[in-house]
Amino acid sequence: MKTLPVLLIPLLALILAAAGVSSVPAQEFEGERLKDLVSVAGVRSNQLVGFGLVVGLDGTGDQTSQVPYAVQSINNMLQQFGITVPENINPQLQNVAAVTVHADLPPFVKPGTSIDVTVSSIGNADSLRGGSLLMTPLRGADGEIYAIAQGNLTVSGFGVSGQDGSSITVNVPSTGRIPSGATVEREVPTSFLARETLLLNLHTPDFTTAHRVVEAINKVMGQGMARPLDSVSIEVQAPSDPSQRISYVSTLENLEVHPGTAPARVIVNSRTGTVVIGRNVRVLPAAVTHGSLSVTITERAQVSQPGAFSEGETVVTPQTGIEVEEESPRMFLFDPGVELNDIVQAVNQVGAAPGDLVAIMEALSQAGALRAELIVI
Repeated sequence: MKTLPVLLIPLLALILAAAGVSSVPAQEFEGERLKDLVSVAGVRSNQLVGFGLVVGLDGTGDQTSQVPYAVQSINNMLQQFGITVPENINPQLQNVAAVTVHADLPPFVKPGTSIDVTVSSIGNADSLRGGSLLMTPLRGADGEIYAIAQGNLTVSGFGVSGQDGSSITVNVPSTGRIPSGATVEREVPTSFLARETLLLNLHTPDFTTAHRVVEAINKVMGQGMARPLDSVSIEVQAPSDPSQRISYVSTLENLEVHPGTAPARVIVNSRTGTVVIGRNVRVLPAAVTHGSLSVTITERAQVSQPGAFSEGETVVTPQTGIEVEEESPRMFLFDPGVELNDIVQAVNQVGAAPGDLVAIMEALSQAGALRAELIVI
């Protein structure tokens, strides 16, 4: 057995690991839990968003002359406390920043529960470090208020600047978080208990996986308890009593299922040169040659000096040198139906870098020899 070059072994190991290839036969892989393959319809999070003010900044807030909505928000807040700002006064506050606040509302969360929120500047504030978010209502897609956010920000980024205009910024100081910074005020109704049956949705659509999930459920719960609707959804009979339904879903979540194998795909990241090859990729008979051409151009100036008593002038003559070096092309042959390991070993043996591997896979696809879907991201 040939030994692969040392520098190419990590690349091969990465590709094989990403493709799920190992020395263990496929039939010996353990099944996956059903909870890792599906989600239950009606059990989902909801997004919340709000607009608020961060105060207490050390001169790093909005330049209110350029952010009119920040001034309007300050005036509206003061009016709620019975303070009227004269129209001819335009407050120039640099310790206030207008921000958006967003959070994810988990399923089944009850009023009084605390959730984390993220606060982001929408004006020209330099930093939110040291600021406090004032009471901000968080609304859902239906416009209703589901939580109230308030608290001191935790900001990981910071920035400093000098009087000469030089500055340095680490991470993003205009965004922060408030752990447990919002209190839930309203519960989101779900269809989990409203439906007579449970609807399980696969994370990855696949007819084989859907069929095996139905078989696993019917084997444990009884024939006819589950039926597939399509390549994504499986309908399962379930008790209507909430306590029984919870324990029923708990049993379903821990069932082991062998999902169907993924389609044959080659994923290419054109920006980084990363290539991930699926385990089911096959190649038809094809010959591939790999080589490179390097051109080196050098420039130097030659000075010509006239004699001491002559009337000539000093002349600078450029001298250009061009050197062309071409590596001898190396060719390798793919036999019919070669597998992933053979492909990677053949490419590694000719010393192809990840960028060259991208070009080889694209060329094989154009030649019709690649039996896989080539996806460029």
